[in-house]
Amino acid sequence: MSASIFEILMAVGLGTIAGTGIGLLIGFVTKQQKSEWSAMTRKKKTINIALVLFFSAVCSAGIAWYMFTGSQTAL
Repeated sequence: MSASIFEILMAVGLGTIAGTGIGLLIGFVTKQQKSEWSAMTRKKKTINIALVLFFSAVCSAGIAWYMFTGSQTAL
């Protein structure tokens, strides 16, 4: 199945938004975040960036998989 550029950008955009929210929420719950970026240590900044990148990639991949394979089984 071929995908249009809009469908690809939609999957990446929605995944990035969802992954950013999840990553920041997990960072907040695990007390890895401060209210100001400059108040955080380098290790905590790295952990927060890694959380956001990881969950953004996972959410983008999950949404893309559902859009291009999961929704086809319902037809």
